[in-house]
Amino acid sequence: MPDGPDTIWMMRCPVPAATGVAFARGYMTEVFAACGIAVRRIVEGGLNLVAADPARQQRHLFREGSNIRTLAARARGAPTRGIGLTWIDERQAIIVRPDSGVMQPGDLKGLRFALPAFAESRGESIARGMALRGIGNALSLGGLTVADARLVDIPLIPRQRPTRETMRRFWHGLDRLAAGEVDAVYVKGAAAADAAEALGLVVGVDLDAYPSRLARINNGTPRPIVVHQHMLDRHPDLVELFLEQTLRGADWAATHLDELKPILAEETWSSIAGVETAYRGGFHRALHPDLSPARVAMLAAQAAFLEQAGFLDAPVDVAAWIDPRPLAAAAERLARPRRESA
Repeated sequence: MPDGPDTIWMMRCPVPAATGVAFARGYMTEVFAACGIAVRRIVEGGLNLVAADPARQQRHLFREGSNIRTLAARARGAPTRGIGLTWIDERQAIIVRPDSGVMQPGDLKGLRFALPAFAESRGESIARGMALRGIGNALSLGGLTVADARLVDIPLIPRQRPTRETMRRFWHGLDRLAAGEVDAVYVKGAAAADAAEALGLVVGVDLDAYPSRLARINNGTPRPIVVHQHMLDRHPDLVELFLEQTLRGADWAATHLDELKPILAEETWSSIAGVETAYRGGFHRALHPDLSPARVAMLAAQAAFLEQAGFLDAPVDVAAWIDPRPLAAAAERLARPRRESA
């Protein structure tokens, strides 16, 4: 086709993802090269900076990343579709000083929580959205609400290209916590674990320790895999091929934990120690995307929260936005050779 891609683009977000594993293992490059298509990765936030034709680039882009930015774009009318949802528990926690006495959610009552300021737009206010959701989730575990805490607005650090160092500075509320200006900070992920440890701070409430996933719904849980409607309309075979390699990467990760850790350290701009702290409990066996009713419902709950909290310009009908056909076809493609060789 005249508009067929010579390149597909993968968004790189600093998170553990089967899409990233499949790229690191060479699966994506290998299979698309056989179709005469190059695969390039771009860092979150740099979408319009690396292609001469940004609109064409967006039509051929796959993204597995934050649901705040994804849902905000959809609320503004972006022609995207959700083709998979992943869930990785990645050390969501409330960080406190060692002498705070916080040992359970009920101890959070009355504390001063750092709340990052809004970014240039509400839909881009990822740090604020994550913090507000995480604080509310932690308080709810103790039968409390956000009204039972004090939210302290802190300036947003200037937007920077992600690196190992800037990812640690992203959790800039930790510096204010160490200085005694606030009492608690919501964090998630490996880079945050590294940053908190470096400042001598400790976990007051570990949200991952509680059985209900509802208390961990946030920006990355669940995390959508998104593609432009153009790809589904014109190149569904390429969408299926992409998801097939994603599932293949998840299959590999499930049995190669030691080899996976350095990949995730590179992906998340953290250390292997940070990866080991943030990602636990057999997470490597759960990188597979799915579109189960439970995951779709959790993303719908996140969309409702974001709308109510003012991060979305309009409601998003998550169930209607999801297209389950490519993932089902990709799973069938992956399973077919196994059945034939059995």
